[in-house]
Amino acid sequence: MAILMGWRLGPGSGIRRQRRARSQGDDLARKRRSCRGRGAASSLLLVTAALSGCSFAARGDGSAAVAAAAVRAARLVYSHASIYVVQRQPPKDSCHAQGRGLFVLPDPRCTPGALNAAVNQGDIYRTICREGWTETVRPPEAITEAEKRASMQAYGDTGPLHAYEYDHLVPLELGGAQNDPRNLWPEPGTSPNPKDHVEWALNRLVCEGRVPLARAQEEIATNWIMLYREGVRER
Repeated sequence: MAILMGWRLGPGSGIRRQRRARSQGDDLARKRRSCRGRGAASSLLLVTAALSGCSFAARGDGSAAVAAAAVRAARLVYSHASIYVVQRQPPKDSCHAQGRGLFVLPDPRCTPGALNAAVNQGDIYRTICREGWTETVRPPEAITEAEKRASMQAYGDTGPLHAYEYDHLVPLELGGAQNDPRNLWPEPGTSPNPKDHVEWALNRLVCEGRVPLARAQEEIATNWIMLYREGVRER
């Protein structure tokens, strides 16, 4: 029995090669059908499909879904709030988080999310995909500490300051507004936490060209918990 270019030759070897090629072709066809189906589906399915190896940013598959996500993401306003000015927070006890433990969503009336006006799809490799960039746009702690206290009062949080992270709903890694009260809230727990793993996964998908920036922004502003439970997270 001889070996030739990775194939084991012997009785019936031609049949085995044909069966293997047919099997590989069937697998590829199934993946293509899966990608096409997911491309026309919901935002969440498109993101999870990208984790499975499907890519929609580089070709026409799912263009309608991508366009729809862009429209939804357009509801997220662009912010020009200064990172050097303490921003006014919502009134005391006016905001109500949803969930429990580390899996909590902010009140969409108080914290719907907001975007950094300096970040768009065309410049992601100069901004969110460049290592260390977020540290150049992060507000000083002296600013955020004062805001965090007021934000905790808005959400009725009475625990110690260190028990909460003053979190960007749309993270800096996805072009979230740096210092806008519409994008910041007192998230229970410290960092790293489950939401951080979703943020890292989405940043990777965007920077690899597998998910459009607008879609990632819209998804995480809407319901990061659902993304986490569907496996959109760094491990």
